[in-house]
Amino acid sequence: MTEEPAETGSCSFADALERGGEVLAAHATALRTAPVETRKRRVQAFEAAAEDDPHSVAPVLSACEELLVDDGRAVRLSTAKLFVAVAAGDPDSVVQSVPALAARLADDEEFYYVRARSAEALGYVALAQPETVASPAVLADLRVGLSFEGSEVREKLAKALEHVTLGDPDRLRHHLPDLAAHLDDGSALVRYHLTTALLVVGCVHPTALADVTEALLARFDDEEPHVRGRALEAYGVLARSSGDSPVDAARLVSFADDESFVARRARFATAASDEGEDSFEDIGTVAAVGRTTEAAVAAIRAPDGECHHCGVALPEPGPPICPRCGAPR
Repeated sequence: MTEEPAETGSCSFADALERGGEVLAAHATALRTAPVETRKRRVQAFEAAAEDDPHSVAPVLSACEELLVDDGRAVRLSTAKLFVAVAAGDPDSVVQSVPALAARLADDEEFYYVRARSAEALGYVALAQPETVASPAVLADLRVGLSFEGSEVREKLAKALEHVTLGDPDRLRHHLPDLAAHLDDGSALVRYHLTTALLVVGCVHPTALADVTEALLARFDDEEPHVRGRALEAYGVLARSSGDSPVDAARLVSFADDESFVARRARFATAASDEGEDSFEDIGTVAAVGRTTEAAVAAIRAPDGECHHCGVALPEPGPPICPRCGAPR
């Protein structure tokens, strides 16, 4: 059995995490011959370090690309999560690894969580350097997967597509009908990310939304308020560009008592024909969407309820019994 490498040269792994640079890269290279559990634990340590300082871990990425095709599924997943952690804070460092991540996304025999995390990492890179990610092949893999992947993967695919548009609204300008076809997805996060992607493109090319108007109008009744809000925002962008609002004003006014996120965007859509309207600086622009989408996603992910017996937060839908105290919901 291969022994776990405690040191590389004269520097321990713990010291290498502190020192970084070539010393840390050497430890990453040495993992190729380490036992599977060692590979997994140390990649997880890289990920934890990346959460604090993504740039400090960047030197290991080149060596870790090989671990994306490791025989151990847990190693591959941990490695994909490492790339997500670095890409979220230092996307430029992940550019060189885009081909390796794209290959994991394209492999339909890969573990679905690995594909999901690879898509997520690619999306973060697309925010900073869309031209390195948004090749026709990668965009096709992101779009096609919306039709058959599990919800966990679809959510990351939709998030990556949203990030592509935030990085460069032109990239998906001619693919809006393909995205709109999935606005009725069973996952609120998929619906949110795709509706937001349509909105971002519309902020720059509002007339492109004309081809997906019906799909947007259908989201006015979405059960998730942040999806409703983004659909109203996109509709407002389109109506302002055309000077025409085919939706009855009373329908828009009916959202006045909705949640704040929805109500403000309904007012934005209602005011579409008002010349000189300038009170919506944080709505209807690419920059505004970029500033508000993280909070919207956090709100969607927030638990919807709590156990009546012990008070622990519970998602909806969720388990039939409380995971903490075992009481029925």
